[in-house]
Amino acid sequence: MRLLVTLGLLWGSAATTSSGPQWPKPVFGRLASPGFPGTYANNHEQRWALTAPPGYRLRLYFTHFQLEPSYLCEYDFVKLSAGTTVLATLCGSESTDTERAPSNATFYSPGSSLDVTFRSDYSNEKPFAGFEAFYSAEDIDECQVPPGEAPTCEHHCHNHLGGFYCSCRMGYVLHRNKHTCSALCSGQVFTARSGVLSSPGYPQPYPKLSSCTYSIRLEEGFRVTLDFVESFDVEMHPETQCPYDSLKIQTDKEEYGPFCGKTLPRRIETKSNAVTITFATDQSGDHTGWKIHYNSTAQPCPDPTAPPNGHISPVQATYIMKDRFFVFCESGYELLQGYWPLKSFVAVCQTDGSWDQPMPECSKMK
Repeated sequence: MRLLVTLGLLWGSAATTSSGPQWPKPVFGRLASPGFPGTYANNHEQRWALTAPPGYRLRLYFTHFQLEPSYLCEYDFVKLSAGTTVLATLCGSESTDTERAPSNATFYSPGSSLDVTFRSDYSNEKPFAGFEAFYSAEDIDECQVPPGEAPTCEHHCHNHLGGFYCSCRMGYVLHRNKHTCSALCSGQVFTARSGVLSSPGYPQPYPKLSSCTYSIRLEEGFRVTLDFVESFDVEMHPETQCPYDSLKIQTDKEEYGPFCGKTLPRRIETKSNAVTITFATDQSGDHTGWKIHYNSTAQPCPDPTAPPNGHISPVQATYIMKDRFFVFCESGYELLQGYWPLKSFVAVCQTDGSWDQPMPECSKMK
């Protein structure tokens, strides 16, 4: 943090041209009891309202302090406050169990304003010299927060003179509230016949204020099956169904969910080749999310039987859509489809579970 007193020196030279940096005007000064260093008067009250530019705070310290001591500073005192909050009530010259003197302490305003009030009662048993204090405005480091408090920025906080700004890690974007980092997780498309997808950062807590879409798009004829694996932890409400964070699954025929809580959902057989998964989160919570393993199946074709004097390749336990096989004849035999000789033969399994052409025969060459 840099004191505006220092800034004042910079401002004096930087502000000489209209195109140069325009630093805030320095805020600093001296406060003292009436008549200091002489004795202050009885029945006197004086108030100083100190202000700093936005993004700055006030720093105040005493170079001399001698007021009438009293129980809980009931008689003469200096009170430091910000709005309705009393920061300190000071009296005497040394701290005791019932009164507080500033000694070498430095006091800071929580924001950009600080009220200083001096009051003396109707009499003093002996003369007291009062106080002298100095104040200045300095930048607030908003990025530094006390232990146990929420960070100013979710990912990265950058302090500068008079303010701060937040930024996010790769794969995230700063939300319009300028503090939260939302995941870039929309528009994800999966075209493989099997795969794994999960909430952002799984198994670490998923990001807040994010809206994710995952689209599984397979060729027509395939049917997608979803299995939730490992753990499931999505923020829930005991009385309302998933009002905070929710996971929904939708096909052209049916919708599943919303899902939340800590119980793994059951297997979902969608009977569709196109599945859209949406995951929406709100601004609160600390939950680890979910993970899905998906597979696909298709209508199988009948097992092909090789013609006499021939064989097929490849041999598979099951043939599904777009799988194919070739037929080869033994030496001295040729492929025939009806009366027509063939140079080669390949059959392809179709969407409806049938082969696209009938099995040829292997006929003895003449």
